[in-house]
Amino acid sequence: MSERVYLTRDGYNRLKEELQVLVQETRKEVLEKIAEARSHGDLSENAEYDAAREEQSQTESRIADLENKLASATILDPKQIKTDKVYILTSVELRNLDAPKEIIEYTLVSSEEADSDLGKISVRSPVGRALIGKTAGDKVTIVVPKGELHYEILKIFVK
Repeated sequence: MSERVYLTRDGYNRLKEELQVLVQETRKEVLEKIAEARSHGDLSENAEYDAAREEQSQTESRIADLENKLASATILDPKQIKTDKVYILTSVELRNLDAPKEIIEYTLVSSEEADSDLGKISVRSPVGRALIGKTAGDKVTIVVPKGELHYEILKIFVK
């Protein structure tokens, strides 16, 4: 059985759209590349054919991955997320205890929806793992590759 994948409605729709493009467009394009490469003759020394086959393998692997994620997805409703503790889909406002004027905000999401540019971090990341289950007022030390981060949770909310 596949592990549950927790997604927002938008995240689910993005994965579904990616799957649709891969199945309806990319797969056909790759098959055309293979057919074109085959038409050039000897396949044993045909780099174009090898590259097309590799692309086909990667495409089929991503299709299978997306199908598994979508089949095991649970769509979370932000209206039903509690804010008594840090959970998936909660946003947290943190004070950097090493630079007290620095306030940081993160939203905890599944690995499939993580986007650090948007402040969305995976619950499986070092920061996400350290924050899950904590409450407002808690002080947290997080071990990351560059050393330790020290935060105080100021606020937990849902956007």
